[in-house]
Amino acid sequence: MEEQSYLAGKRILAVDDEPDVLESIEDILHDSVVDCARDYGTASEKLRTRRYDLVILDIMGVNGLKLLEEAVARNFPAVMLTAHAINPETLLTSIRKGAIAYLPKDTLPELDDLLTAIFKAHEQGEPPWKLLFEKLGDFFNERFGPDWKEKDKAFWLEFDRTYTIGKGIQERLLRDERITGRGV
Repeated sequence: MEEQSYLAGKRILAVDDEPDVLESIEDILHDSVVDCARDYGTASEKLRTRRYDLVILDIMGVNGLKLLEEAVARNFPAVMLTAHAINPETLLTSIRKGAIAYLPKDTLPELDDLLTAIFKAHEQGEPPWKLLFEKLGDFFNERFGPDWKEKDKAFWLEFDRTYTIGKGIQERLLRDERITGRGV
């Protein structure tokens, strides 16, 4: 008997301007309820009017960083999935704006496993970024060069020490009913 995916039944919004990428995401996450959008306007409307357990955002072509802000404001965990914007600057921006992960499209074949691990860590209050860098740290080092963190060394030293992501996490926590309901 096949084990059910951790993401089974989860409502996921996938936003990408490439129809084949959206089709791949739907195929890979076939146990989830995947809603798709191919442009900023459609995605923004869906973020305002629907509830999602997870949001997957491309960066280029759909204004993904603006959509990230909108997803965080609604307390939807968001994962950035990109090919053309895969660089240290957008990775850092994604962290600061509150994404729970930043995945290169090269990882599409592993998307179910990666999202399961990341989403499970997020839901259990564990640092998804720590998990991400354990799994994809070598990819980022190869892609960006071995000294890619030097430009923002202070940020990365603190990040590596604590995996506390500052404003993005704070913004999300301020909207998390699991925390605000405790009077924190």
